[in-house]
Amino acid sequence: MRVAVLFIDGVGIGRNEPEVNPLAGRDYLLSHFQDAPGALLPPSGRCIPVDTTFGVAGRPQSASNQTAILTGQPAPILIGRHVLGYPDKPLRELLAQHSIIKRLGAAGRTATFANSYPVAYLDALKLTRRPSSSPPEFTLPPAALRRLKASASTLAFAAGDVPLRTFDDARAGQGLTHDVTGARARARGMATVPERTPAEAAEVFWRVATEADFTFFEHYLADEAGHARDFAAAREALDTFDAFLRAVVATRPPDVRVLVCSDHGNVEDLSTRSHTLNPVPVLYFGPPAPEVEALATVADVGRTVLRWLDVE
Repeated sequence: MRVAVLFIDGVGIGRNEPEVNPLAGRDYLLSHFQDAPGALLPPSGRCIPVDTTFGVAGRPQSASNQTAILTGQPAPILIGRHVLGYPDKPLRELLAQHSIIKRLGAAGRTATFANSYPVAYLDALKLTRRPSSSPPEFTLPPAALRRLKASASTLAFAAGDVPLRTFDDARAGQGLTHDVTGARARARGMATVPERTPAEAAEVFWRVATEADFTFFEHYLADEAGHARDFAAAREALDTFDAFLRAVVATRPPDVRVLVCSDHGNVEDLSTRSHTLNPVPVLYFGPPAPEVEALATVADVGRTVLRWLDVE
């Protein structure tokens, strides 16, 4: 049995209030609410609300909760606080030691990251990447280099010595851009990056997933729209991700378990720019797995991946 995780940043379970919640009034697979029935899932689907706060004061943040997902460890409890944006030194140490990618590799399992990145970005961060025959897409000025930081996901894969994909992989149909379709990269001047429909992106995802026991994909535009309180951008991001997710689920091989998760709430309440304290939905698609009903925090996503792949 193989496992795939589709991660979407900043999607929580809010109220069914269409004026502030772009998930309301739409039949997204992630449209689940505190005060109304949620979306009807395919027969193999389950939705489990999980906690994002870990009982730690303050609002949950991306760096600490993504570290929790990718290590299976209660990162905010272990460091005593929530950390926004990119992992700081304590979180980097947690990822280096406890990355589920590292643990899978040590147990003889294989893992791959479906996202593709610009060569210039990966090389500036000194992250191991797959070969690329193309020159760097852009040159980062010194000020940008000083501000550049690695995400929890790239650090988790680096800890497991898994080379990251480049835009060459995206062009070869062996990787995806973070926005699913490639439109964002093309709008920023990278015209050779292919533009795909969500259904075509799902085909690429499953092509990538054939090479590994564990496959991960990351999408963060919903969180970006939430911080901007941009209803149109939120709907666009959710429309695209939902179409991609539906295609992934519809074409899921029978030997793959799929989890969909977020790190914290945000886009479900556009009355504020801040992250919310709401639980997030974890969606499951696959053969019967009653153990998913026991998921309690976002860290349980990482622990469940290890359990399903027989890594203790």
